[in-house]
Amino acid sequence: MAVFGLPYTRDWIFVWVLLGALAVSLGDLGGWARGVVIDWLPFFLVLTAYDLARGGADGWLAPTHFLPQADVDRWLFGGAVPSAWLQQHLHWPGQVRWFEVAAFVVYLSHFFVTPLLAAALWVRDRWRFRRFAAALALLTLLGSITFVAFPAAPPWMASAHGLIPPVQRLIPQLWMWSGVGAESGLVGTGYRYANDVAAVPSLHAALALLVALSVWPRSGWARVLVGAYPVAMALAIVYTGEHYVADVLLGWLYAAASFLVVRRIAARLTSRRLGVSRATDR
Repeated sequence: MAVFGLPYTRDWIFVWVLLGALAVSLGDLGGWARGVVIDWLPFFLVLTAYDLARGGADGWLAPTHFLPQADVDRWLFGGAVPSAWLQQHLHWPGQVRWFEVAAFVVYLSHFFVTPLLAAALWVRDRWRFRRFAAALALLTLLGSITFVAFPAAPPWMASAHGLIPPVQRLIPQLWMWSGVGAESGLVGTGYRYANDVAAVPSLHAALALLVALSVWPRSGWARVLVGAYPVAMALAIVYTGEHYVADVLLGWLYAAASFLVVRRIAARLTSRRLGVSRATDR
């Protein structure tokens, strides 16, 4: 990190995760190699394809929508746009407040939590890993389709066009303030390659909820933190002007639907396996 910068792009995270998996698999190098090909390569290819598709879906099929999301937020909050209201009351120009640092850290966690959770599941429970990977693949597919069909401007962009009250894009400012460098992606993924009008649904919000749903049953005493994570992500992306609340709610809906669909399919597969196993025993 000191030499190359923060490795937050999919490709570099893939390299580090595989090295970490290798470190805990030295007694079974053949199993590690099979896991790379069967589990990890498809997992990261799906995420990388999503990044590239998201970056290319910049309004070539449909015009960019500026007002529907803002209108939903106004309807939900009595005429106010939460991003604008929060920044008006909490942001001090020229100063970085403690909760803005927290929002920046939570925002950045989006790039790391998903692959790290996948790595933990792969080491401890391959069946849960595959369920998580399948839910993530379905979620990113639904998100990519929506990005293409409904390009949508985030609050900071709508504000720049004078359509809503002033909203600053705080993440780039906080990144510069932090002084943390960023490693360039090998295939053009990551924040700097993001599509500015791929805002509906919010994948930051969706992935945070998917992570919480995936670990909730076995999180024990940490359930308070697990439950707080998607809420903290929602507050971070709304406050920093990256998303409307409407984007967050739709992202949560996509995440819940993907999780439930995969869980149902997995339950049926497990039931069939048990049926076959019992029939074989007989």
